[in-house]
Amino acid sequence: MLTLAVDTTGDFGSIALVDETGTREELLLHQPQGFSHILFEEIEALLARQSVKLNEIGLFAGASGPGSFTGVRIGLAAMKGLGEVLGRGVTAVSNLQAVASFGTAPLRAAVIDARRGEFFCGLYDADRRLVGKEMVLPFPDLLSRLPEAPLQWVSTDLASLVPHLAGTRFGNDARIQAPQALAGAVARIAIARRHVQSTTDPAAIEANYVRRSDAELFWKEI
Repeated sequence: MLTLAVDTTGDFGSIALVDETGTREELLLHQPQGFSHILFEEIEALLARQSVKLNEIGLFAGASGPGSFTGVRIGLAAMKGLGEVLGRGVTAVSNLQAVASFGTAPLRAAVIDARRGEFFCGLYDADRRLVGKEMVLPFPDLLSRLPEAPLQWVSTDLASLVPHLAGTRFGNDARIQAPQALAGAVARIAIARRHVQSTTDPAAIEANYVRRSDAELFWKEI
């Protein structure tokens, strides 16, 4: 199952070409100003380097968030568009699940900096299944909602996470640094999911924002 995956949900994004034997190529992209103007160009270049044509792709996968609202939409729209045109399935994968896939413990807390003093967090088990709900909260509030059981903390930015753990009941828990490039993990999860469920119609793919948009928050306040 040759799979093309993208992640455009943050300042760092990535593109990956993966099959069931492993990752053929994964490219880290740094675009704080957004990916809309370079995404298809980078996809085309990656496929050319791998001597792969678009119609050879069997599955498209996109990081569904949480992350930048605009970034999430760009990546998912690209994968949904390609899937629709080529008649292929499309799978959306949570960034938190992709982060958690780099963990090794039975219970993993995947964390992404949500800015504004908040963090996205999701608890996942060893089979990458979500335990509870993904959250976005200030770190002290987040910690109060976590179980007493030992956790393994997995993040693409441990440097920002460690100071918040110091002096808490989680201060001595294991930690793992996940890579900035998550597209390969998104593709691997999509391939594994393909084996246990039918292909998802591109039109049914939805974003996983976790946090409400600024417009929604503003509307509630007025």
